[in-house]
Amino acid sequence: MTTHFPKNGSTWVDLKQQLEATKADDYAWKRGRLPLYVYWRDEELYQVARDAYSLFFIENGLGKLAFPSVQKLEREVIGMVLHLLQADEAAGGSFTAGGTESIFQAVKTARDHARAERPGIGRPRIVVPQSAHPAFNKASHYLNMDVVRIPLGADFRADVAAMERAVDDDTIMIVGSAPAYPHGVFDPIEDLARLAMAKGVWLHVDACVGGLLAPFVRRLGYDIPPFDFAVNGVTSISADLHKYGFAAKGASLILFHDAGLQKYQRFKFSDWPRGTYATDTFLGTRPAGPVASAWAVINYLGEEGYLNIARTIMATRAKFAEGIAAILGLEVIEPSDLSFLLYRSVDPELDINAIAEKMAERGWFVGRCTEPSAIHLMFNPVHATIVDEYLEDLASVVSHVRRSGRVGVLDENTY
Repeated sequence: MTTHFPKNGSTWVDLKQQLEATKADDYAWKRGRLPLYVYWRDEELYQVARDAYSLFFIENGLGKLAFPSVQKLEREVIGMVLHLLQADEAAGGSFTAGGTESIFQAVKTARDHARAERPGIGRPRIVVPQSAHPAFNKASHYLNMDVVRIPLGADFRADVAAMERAVDDDTIMIVGSAPAYPHGVFDPIEDLARLAMAKGVWLHVDACVGGLLAPFVRRLGYDIPPFDFAVNGVTSISADLHKYGFAAKGASLILFHDAGLQKYQRFKFSDWPRGTYATDTFLGTRPAGPVASAWAVINYLGEEGYLNIARTIMATRAKFAEGIAAILGLEVIEPSDLSFLLYRSVDPELDINAIAEKMAERGWFVGRCTEPSAIHLMFNPVHATIVDEYLEDLASVVSHVRRSGRVGVLDENTY
């Protein structure tokens, strides 16, 4: 499809109406109809995130000398999250555009570090659990590396013994998730850290989901396994600020237990007429809005605000689990940690994909897991307001599918 530049400009009033109209078919995320993509508490927090973003709408994160304000905010955000994840004074990190870039930077840094410290290494390899994020394969594709994915244990967690057998002389990194997105479980980070130290390889912990939530859930008394820099052997951590940090989109961190490792992260180039070009992340020009948004939201909420959010999320998860388990023919899958819940059919007359289709027809965006075949939920505070509505629709849909014997079609385009 080809569109053309308009011959004449339009008024903002007209353009705003058109933009709002384009949202007509989007799922109603403010009403809790999305189990992913959007993290929403209320209008008040949204206003803080948006207004802070707007104040730095034009500034460019690439211009360190031109915009010292952006560098100050970045340093403070990185420092606060390093403290939250129990790093010591030697640690460092960088602000990125999202979890994929954070993972890319971890892989790139580990590769260049290995090349410097292990001369003669062949084609670098990463060993990851099957549940690790696709971004590890994406980064390795661009960086001419290989990824070995290892089947999970019966509890959906990384099989450390199997990963150990896969480590060879070209392995530079192993990976654990905190938690992994498909099943919402924490990999055994302490065991992986011992393996990493024994083999002399890098351990990256992907805490894009849990980094800004798990520490507060732990403080509420929930059993959250060790996963952060308090674990000896963890080399780097990715943590998204635009998930449970509630910042505007485009905000994540790549963190290192030793800031000295960042020299392997950096790209530096001088062979052009403009002088030295150097960046610590993949992007050159970077929006400063997400940095300001993350800084403002963290300072606005404080520890008490994040604890209240964590309390709401965990209580909401418990209510969903109880209600779903009470519906004949459905089963909540265990284990599932933190803010995740997966459920499946245990009745041969109930096709879980048909249930998913009918829930979508009622306006619920349905996340799906393929192994095992299940409906995948991930909660944030807005879902506390729609528990009864969801459970009523689900019970009605289950009854309909049982009567109709309908078989659903798996949509593999959902994330």
